[in-house]
Amino acid sequence: MKKLISLSMIVLTGIILTTPAFAFGMFGGRGPGYWNGERYCNTPALRNLNLSAEQKTKIEALISENQKSTKPLRDKMFDKSLELRRLWSQTNPDRNKIYAAQKEVRALRDEMQDKRMAMRLEIRKILTQEQNEKLANSYWGRGPGFVPRGGMRGHGGHSRVVYCP
Repeated sequence: MKKLISLSMIVLTGIILTTPAFAFGMFGGRGPGYWNGERYCNTPALRNLNLSAEQKTKIEALISENQKSTKPLRDKMFDKSLELRRLWSQTNPDRNKIYAAQKEVRALRDEMQDKRMAMRLEIRKILTQEQNEKLANSYWGRGPGFVPRGGMRGHGGHSRVVYCP
């Protein structure tokens, strides 16, 4: 019995001591925006463009600015989505309130898409003609199970891009 208890304590101690290693994650603790030590623009499609250091700097500045400018929109969209969920969870949901909340969420989403599109067009201006042509031809094909957009596209997957155009 003593052997079982001491063995259990050793295993439990080992689990407790190794837990922080799993929390650190594969990105080195910096989050999924970083990949191979770079903040943005290190997606498969953009690696093939051979961006210059100046282009990367400009693109990263545009992306960073876009993220800062859309932060209030994202926060507002989160709040409105939560409000919409609460409306749906009522025993007798008010149809008009649900439609109004859904309309607000759609408007916020449209505004975010417009800002993203403007950013992508600005990024395209930074690229050379050759890089733009290469980027235009870098769309993914059919993915597993013929799912549009390549199916499940994880980190380092075969998506067209993650943050950039």
